[in-house]
Amino acid sequence: MTSSTTAAPAPTNDLALAIDIGGTKAEAALVDSNGVVVPGTRFRTPTGRGATSDDLAASVRSVLADALARRAPGTNLLGVGVGSAGPITVASGLVSPLNLPVWRDFPLRELVVDSVPDVPVTLRMDGECITLAEHWVGAAVGYDNVMGMIVSTGIGGGLILGGIAIAGPTGNAGHIGHVEVGGFDDVCLCGGIGCVEAIASGPKTVAWANGQGWTGATGEDLAAAYAAGDPVARLAVERSGRAIGQAIASATALDDLDIVAIGGGFSRVTPDLFRFIREAIAKRVAFGFVTKVKVVPSALSDAGPLIGSAALVHRAQLVA
Repeated sequence: MTSSTTAAPAPTNDLALAIDIGGTKAEAALVDSNGVVVPGTRFRTPTGRGATSDDLAASVRSVLADALARRAPGTNLLGVGVGSAGPITVASGLVSPLNLPVWRDFPLRELVVDSVPDVPVTLRMDGECITLAEHWVGAAVGYDNVMGMIVSTGIGGGLILGGIAIAGPTGNAGHIGHVEVGGFDDVCLCGGIGCVEAIASGPKTVAWANGQGWTGATGEDLAAAYAAGDPVARLAVERSGRAIGQAIASATALDDLDIVAIGGGFSRVTPDLFRFIREAIAKRVAFGFVTKVKVVPSALSDAGPLIGSAALVHRAQLVA
């Protein structure tokens, strides 16, 4: 364990330009080869389901230009790492984020190449990026069989198996948000029934609580109600934790995972969420290789997705 007196690593001159694109924001920053976001280089603009395709493209160009403008003289820009909500198509550089309906097979990599010419651009799903970040400088350091998860507006995930990030032929491996779990009939935007994202994302958990008579509007409201002992809020969080735990148990049965690190805004609704997740996994009593999996909160700040996008450049040797 790192001592509190251990000095932070010295800044380096080798930089990646990282961008993370999701259902609520596009965000970019410069990240050094220690996995540290360079101070003063982080910029964000809103996205959202109401944005037009041109709005989203302008947001991407804006944050890239703003971050790049803060690059110090004498530093080396090694490349651009792009993390996007999925699904994506890596070979052709296209993205179709479920929560950004105006982007279907949108040429995101081409947009970034045009915005930042003359350096390599690597595009991967945001779940893979957050997994790379946890493996590099977060809660999964020292583990070779890892799933990272984002529980926020949506639910995403990614995999590192045998120390290598697994993208799959299209780039969507590890998309755990669209694993169906038993005992639920929630309809998902992807067309599935009982997908964990349709049950346990922040907005879907709030919507379920509203259907039970609770009158709050946001994940923050639900967190406050849970802390105050509201019975519907407690049932809503338990329900979401159970669904996430079932999905993790299934993923571990498939991939023999060592650890799952979970970040994203809704993952912080209450520490009890992790208790409910672990309780669902513990029901697989006959499968020690499933119940052994550690489920932990992300050890990263909200910069984790950016650090993971930068890992596509700085830790390219791990990217399949």
